Amino acid sequence: MSQSPAPLKGDRRLLLKLAGTTLASAAVIRGVSAQPGAPQLDNSGRVTAARLDALAEKAFPLFNAAHAIPAFDAGRFHGRNDVDLHRITSYTVVPETGERLKISGLLAVPAGARGEVPVVSWQHGTILSFDQVPSNMTRLANPAYEPTDAADSLETVFNLHRFAAQGFAVIAADYVGKGPYREGRGEGYLVKGVSTQTCVDTLDAGQAALRGLGLTPGKLFLHGWSQGALNTQWMHQALRQASRPVTATAVASPFNDLNDTLRYWMGAQTFPLPAGTTAYPAPPDWATLCLIILLGSYELQYRIDGLMQAAIRPQYRALAAKYWNDYRLDFDRSQHFPNVPEALIPGFLDGYTDERNSAFLRRLASATSSYWEYDAPIRFHYGLADEAIHPSMVYRALSAGGRLATGVPVTGASHRSTFLGGMYGDPSVLNGKDTVLDWFRSLL
Repeated sequence: MSQSPAPLKGDRRLLLKLAGTTLASAAVIRGVSAQPGAPQLDNSGRVTAARLDALAEKAFPLFNAAHAIPAFDAGRFHGRNDVDLHRITSYTVVPETGERLKISGLLAVPAGARGEVPVVSWQHGTILSFDQVPSNMTRLANPAYEPTDAADSLETVFNLHRFAAQGFAVIAADYVGKGPYREGRGEGYLVKGVSTQTCVDTLDAGQAALRGLGLTPGKLFLHGWSQGALNTQWMHQALRQASRPVTATAVASPFNDLNDTLRYWMGAQTFPLPAGTTAYPAPPDWATLCLIILLGSYELQYRIDGLMQAAIRPQYRALAAKYWNDYRLDFDRSQHFPNVPEALIPGFLDGYTDERNSAFLRRLASATSSYWEYDAPIRFHYGLADEAIHPSMVYRALSAGGRLATGVPVTGASHRSTFLGGMYGDPSVLNGKDTVLDWFRSLL
């Protein structure tokens, strides 16, 4: 990841991840798309397997903090297929507001594919900008275009390299409030209904587009990291509630309980050290940026007017309002930048502070996925040095999830290298497990 300007410590495009839900919207439960007609494909082009190999190798060190994952092995990880890239344009209806919005996404298809093609639905992590979306990866078809960590979705590059270049079609949503059709609208960050509906509608559009290309969508696999791990868990449950088959799901750095996460980031909740460790990283300062986007999204989607003003300390309200509007990190460097407990008003988690704050916490609690039962296989990858999430926060989902829920601790892994480990790790760092690709392949 690129580094944030001082005084922030950590990453510019960070990845919150937070947790589950109870029921999806009625439209999702029925499996009904916002627009049943054919989606539009544009910005189409082809990227070679060799170029994806080179891009993945170049991006690898940016995700491999402290070298937790063995170095990129060009012989082991080379792509087998060139990949055809398309931007999908379709529509969704926001369950919380009733708005019908144009949305975009990415469809990646192995070049020369015939007949039935397995599908990976990829849900990306938090991007603290408006345009680092999966559909922008259609730019890779231009050999002169060099993606960067500051401007692009490098995690999507890894998914193209590991899945599309190995024979899977990849479908990825640009979340509401992101991408070419944003038109100034705020996002729905970690809001259950709009997140789930957008991902399901993009999946439907991508599968329809595959059929339009003369292909048959095969077995469906779900994959998500960080914020995308939350969206993937919501999506998994929504599809299963609609009796739609999901062959397997893999999530990395999953936040299963938003209230737990907020308490952890504020220092109000602590956990014992993971077995075999002697220290654990503190929650990151960049979490404050995620908090601002979270408050803004809940205020917008749930119509909790004035939530940002009620939750943020007076001296930081202007900073929060500006960042919600422009996502620019051009703060006054002479001023102190608050961490999460400094940003929120005193007593936010201790008792009643404002009706809007109480409504916000109730909404967070209604989205928990810590105690879901899974009737299709799911793997939870969690890092043993993840600065944003403690392993104990995953254990509840594993203990309650049933026999089809499996935990994969990633030795020494930060937030980013937890994701990387699931994609490129070996059994020495994956507790004896194989990569997500190899696991998905075994289920074909």
